[in-house]
Amino acid sequence: MLLLLALAALALAVLRLLEETPAESNLRLTVRMSGAAPRRLCRAVNARLEAGRQLRLEALRGERELKYTMACISHDIRTPLAGAMGYLQLLEGEPERQVEYLGIVKKRLGELEELLEELFLYTRLRGGAFPMECRKTAVLPPLWDALAEFYPQLDGAGIRPDLQFDREDMQVWASPEALGRVYRNLIANTLRHGGGGLTVSGGQGTVCFSNVLLPGAVPDVEHLFDRFYQGSPARGEGGAGLGLSIVRELMEQMGGRVSARIDGDILRIMLMFSPGPDSRAIPHEGDAPGGGHIGRYR
Repeated sequence: MLLLLALAALALAVLRLLEETPAESNLRLTVRMSGAAPRRLCRAVNARLEAGRQLRLEALRGERELKYTMACISHDIRTPLAGAMGYLQLLEGEPERQVEYLGIVKKRLGELEELLEELFLYTRLRGGAFPMECRKTAVLPPLWDALAEFYPQLDGAGIRPDLQFDREDMQVWASPEALGRVYRNLIANTLRHGGGGLTVSGGQGTVCFSNVLLPGAVPDVEHLFDRFYQGSPARGEGGAGLGLSIVRELMEQMGGRVSARIDGDILRIMLMFSPGPDSRAIPHEGDAPGGGHIGRYR
């Protein structure tokens, strides 16, 4: 009889706890009754309360992240679109400057296209919808292709990339298409945020992109690969802050990893590739590329 009364009292306590405790509360049920059954019930209730609290916290985090994502996307899409619309309006009043204004409109729409492509690719990567077929891949040919693609921008910025590799036939475990995208994003990042110069070195399964930082610009390397991270709070350098996030996603899906460090005024981004299914370990971050010098890219 006493046991039944104790269990009834415990049930009432559980009911009051569930009804009166706020959803975000950390309060838990305690029991001072002897016997295994009440204690097991108490542990089970507390476990369910904690699981429900974690689910609610996760939902709140997801809601905040969605709001932040939508705010960033809206801002980054609106900026080039507003620029294009502004110059189209100017064109109506100054038709004699048609060539100049249409060139600017084309540039702004190109920025918008690039932004949407980044968003689409990032979504596919996060959703596991990006095909990835890795194999032993030569490091340099995709790099040459990427440098050739960016030649006008590099030449306009006065940047002559310096390539330093242990050997010209260096290979890594990677998807050729994904590797090319990694290179293009890193070159674009140098053009947007670098202060001049670009050195690409490689050896021992590692490729390193190094460039001088802009005066006063010190990015937070702990967050450099976070989604939508940009060193400038004004978000004015172009892009959506997804370029390096895409680099991280691609490297991880190829079985490798990426890291960054700052040495004085030099930003170094290290790509560490998986040695492949027949080997044991990914190169350590401290395994710096070797010193073989191929020369400047022309």
